[in-house]
Amino acid sequence: MSIAAPDMLYTALVTLLALVLYMYMIIRVGQVRGKCGIAAPAQTGDPMLERAIRVHLNTLEAMPVFLGSLWLAALYFGGYIPAILGAVWIIARIIYMQGYMADPKKRSVGFSIGAVAMLLNLLLAFFGVISALAM
Repeated sequence: MSIAAPDMLYTALVTLLALVLYMYMIIRVGQVRGKCGIAAPAQTGDPMLERAIRVHLNTLEAMPVFLGSLWLAALYFGGYIPAILGAVWIIARIIYMQGYMADPKKRSVGFSIGAVAMLLNLLLAFFGVISALAM
């Protein structure tokens, strides 16, 4: 039995999906490493390995802003919009990953969509917190 509001449950689900995607990226680096025959800790020597590592690390770099803004927007702004924007971010990261792995020049669409979704959640979080402080 849950005590969370329905919109918070969607935020929790989006968080779990983002973590599953991130774990997939971790596994994918290992798989690509195996295919390329490049043992850890080496991170260079094959363009596919370098791409997989960049996708993984770039997502790691974005995670604190993504998760922080997602939850602050959900807590202080409320509603389903933060969760929807979070879902858009996840889809954008998949597009980013597929584009980057195909050709690094094809990463921009996914990156841009994800950046906008993350920025909108950050703005919602600021709006929600400032509104709460003003009360």
